[in-house]
Amino acid sequence: MNIQAEVSLYPLRTDALGPVIEGFVANLRRPGLDVEVATMSTRIAGELPEVFLALAEAFAGTAVQQEAVLVVKASNACPQTNTPP
Repeated sequence: MNIQAEVSLYPLRTDALGPVIEGFVANLRRPGLDVEVATMSTRIAGELPEVFLALAEAFAGTAVQQEAVLVVKASNACPQTNTPP
């Protein structure tokens, strides 16, 4: 099942937000997943198991070094933005 998720990572107790978020997004990028970074969130699309595995591993990689909040909205009903109708 193909899904899309919109995710926002909020690093806590640090002034250096950029490097933490950039590291998280870098850990999301892998073959078979479409990752698009926007100003306030990142969209990740692909097969359900791969999306959630990428999210879990990216958050775990962040959480061992930095306190953070991860907000995720996932849907199997959103049309793919890069696929013509």
